[in-house]
Amino acid sequence: MRPSKNPNGSGGLVPTEDLLVSNEQGQICYYVVEWPHTWEVGRDSWGGTATLVATIAVHTQQICGLVWAPSGREFVSGSNDNMACYFEIEKMLKTRKRSSSTSSNETVRRGRRSEVRSRSPEIAGNSSESRFSWLPKSLESFLYGTSASEAMAEPDVRGNGGHLVQGQADEQTTFIRGSEKHCWRHGAAVKAIAFCPWQETLIATGGGSSDKCIHFWHTGTGTALATIAVSAQVTSLIWSTTRPEIVATFGYATPDHPYRIAVFSWPSCEQIGAVALDNGARVLYAIPYPGAPADAKKGSRSVKEGSIVMATSDENVKFHDVWQDRKNAPMGGVGVLSGSDILEGLDGIFKEGAVIR
Repeated sequence: MRPSKNPNGSGGLVPTEDLLVSNEQGQICYYVVEWPHTWEVGRDSWGGTATLVATIAVHTQQICGLVWAPSGREFVSGSNDNMACYFEIEKMLKTRKRSSSTSSNETVRRGRRSEVRSRSPEIAGNSSESRFSWLPKSLESFLYGTSASEAMAEPDVRGNGGHLVQGQADEQTTFIRGSEKHCWRHGAAVKAIAFCPWQETLIATGGGSSDKCIHFWHTGTGTALATIAVSAQVTSLIWSTTRPEIVATFGYATPDHPYRIAVFSWPSCEQIGAVALDNGARVLYAIPYPGAPADAKKGSRSVKEGSIVMATSDENVKFHDVWQDRKNAPMGGVGVLSGSDILEGLDGIFKEGAVIR
């Protein structure tokens, strides 16, 4: 909930959505979107706002993938520069907010980065000489729900169809290399990214044609947990919501093989299913779909979890029922982080055993 940007409103708290958009230069733009109510459109002719909160310039080439964590507080970006970067965007903005109440040159300790200073290479502020705080009151009010009356007027522009769209504020923040918490190098572009829905510190990424692997990482420490070589470009990754399994889809295969979908168990990384496409078409991308086949049995896993829908290189959209009923395996708990007692301990997962005094 954030203060409304409707210029004719009272500034009360309203629901908003967070949006990430990338450009060809590899920059990521973070917008906060407020959709109008029907009465606001009719009474005020107000079409909502899209406020640019921050620009993130960490990558050097086009962005291939952007995925929010289930919590909505972190996200990962994948790029043609062969990097996947993990951002704790909420902490980044709050650190900027705290810094606004202290000296602009004060050293701030943040994670693995040694320091962040005003106008430092790690985080570059706006170029306005009239503002020295990292987070002006208007942006602070908008992000953190402080007194809406403190908000300063910002420029508005008219979009297509007469809709009112918030213009870019001159106090928007730019984060550059060093603002990310982790940067994971791959052997090719990174398009496939998937946060585990039942273990928030587990993430999987997939590399392109020169990488041909699925990589698993611990977001808390950045540790590499496991790698599966699949001999193909990884185009999408989807975690099961009911079992410790992950499905991967493939593009170009080297050496050539017909399989375009594979299911792996976690943390064993054992392949437990594969689908070959008859015409050899490549899978461009896939997403989960809540629907199940019409003949699916009531109470089956297909009904509980749905299927996947994918776009293929033969100009088709295809639905596949990939989640087969198998012997139940525990989700989460001991072993979920590739058997590392240290990492699991950091996440509050402990083995039963004798107490050493």
